[in-house]
Amino acid sequence: MKLTFIGADHEVTGSCTLIEACGKRLLVDYGMEQGKDYYENAKLPVLPAEIDAVLLTHAHIDHSGLLPLLYKNGFRGAVHATDATCNLCDIMLRDSAHIQEFEAEWRNRKGKRSGEKPFVPLYTMDDAVGVLKQFVPHHYSDRFTLFGGIDVRYTDAGHLLGSSYIEVWMTENGESRKMVFSGDIGNVNQPLLRDPALVDEADFCMVESTYGDRLHDAPPDYAKALAEVLQRTFDRGGSVIVPSFAVGRTQELLYFIRRIKTEGLVHGHNGFPVFVDSPLASAATRIFIENAEYCYDDEAKAFVDAGINPLDFEGLTITETSQESMGINTDPRPKVILSASGMCEAGRIKHHLKHGLWNANNTVLFVGFQANGTLGRALIEGADKVKLFGETIHVAAEITQLPGISGHADANELIKWVTHFSPKPRRVFVNHGESSVCDLFTKRLNEEFGLSATSPFSGSVYDLLANAYVLETRPVPKEAEKRVAPAEGAERREQKPRYTESETPYGKLLEALERLTALLKRAKGHSNRELKSITSELNAISDYLERE
Repeated sequence: MKLTFIGADHEVTGSCTLIEACGKRLLVDYGMEQGKDYYENAKLPVLPAEIDAVLLTHAHIDHSGLLPLLYKNGFRGAVHATDATCNLCDIMLRDSAHIQEFEAEWRNRKGKRSGEKPFVPLYTMDDAVGVLKQFVPHHYSDRFTLFGGIDVRYTDAGHLLGSSYIEVWMTENGESRKMVFSGDIGNVNQPLLRDPALVDEADFCMVESTYGDRLHDAPPDYAKALAEVLQRTFDRGGSVIVPSFAVGRTQELLYFIRRIKTEGLVHGHNGFPVFVDSPLASAATRIFIENAEYCYDDEAKAFVDAGINPLDFEGLTITETSQESMGINTDPRPKVILSASGMCEAGRIKHHLKHGLWNANNTVLFVGFQANGTLGRALIEGADKVKLFGETIHVAAEITQLPGISGHADANELIKWVTHFSPKPRRVFVNHGESSVCDLFTKRLNEEFGLSATSPFSGSVYDLLANAYVLETRPVPKEAEKRVAPAEGAERREQKPRYTESETPYGKLLEALERLTALLKRAKGHSNRELKSITSELNAISDYLERE
């Protein structure tokens, strides 16, 4: 009965853990890595076809985005998730596959002119559709038998519609252990969603640490803050352009705008139009509405019980076609445009920015984090010119930000979650945080709260019956370029293979280095004489390269 830590270990994205128990192999999440990446992830120690099932915490691409690749490589087991997660994955994995195919087509058109070898997408729409057929939905709080000796239950994590902790009970050779995986723990007092639940008992638990080193500020009145931006923009005859993530953030904004309209928080512009211009956001909004009874908090559910759709209001238009999208920019009225992607890297938002950035009457309102190197980051840092579709656009519009609506628990809420277990877990595994944050949060749990916490690196293996590491690895710095993932259809960056030009001698060298690194991790049992000989040869190679 053991765990192998694969992804989101001393990093924030690419979540993946392998459970081996009762003769079965289970994956908890299989996510894409996104943004800057510092360490190599260990490869799956088993073939995809040998994995019996996947347990999925939620639909975000950094937790679900490699499931089509798993299917492509031979996995045919069931993917277990909550009802809402199944619904969201149905649109998000298709969207991710579309991006993979689009990027491959673009690269191949470009590469054909320069004689490059064909670029193969990470996975295709067929792979996404294939794995989606393997999804099995479950309700919150329903404990079910997965295999003989293994029971599972999903508990509301309050992070995203359908997000969950996964409780796993395992009995093997007469000994039982319970493991709880936190997934992503939601922030309290989020719009629409219930606050994260708590779990009473666990022998072992894995807890995320995204914000394990900080506390959130007291939340402002988001609707009033948004209304102030709308008021001053509409008063000068402009429109508010909002780059927004399609799943989660767009629905929160619709909830706020409904309140603004209902309470008359914007004066002199009754009935102002609002456009949701993102096919993915449109589909996600329908899923949010369909799962209201299942996932909404009491305030949002009260609207539903009264026959009111909390995400709909007079003046809302959801566009589907590209023709409808283009028509928005010919509408002369002051308006709100919600469009993906949230970091302005692709999607219809780029067209709206092209038409709106030059106009000093307009406002571009950011409502989420903007990563380094993105167009969104350039705009909030004061760029006076940007290039869109090959055209230089002068930035005259007001650029501003709505105070962040964080979807992750802060340090206090994480501590509340992990210290709620009674009795204390035998071991706490800290993951899903930047390396320094993982270390800091682990130290706090040990020193301030008397827990036995550890933050494993990728490739480490832990025996749950012996309560001890079988293998404890050290980090392997990532040197080569990695594959950058699309974030729920928003950040559509160029997809790159693990090693570019792997057919070249240099690419082969990098592959040999990766193989050597994996072997050296297992070299501890060799004789001192053999280890000294290997060390001498490696130093000789290093000396040679330094002379070069």
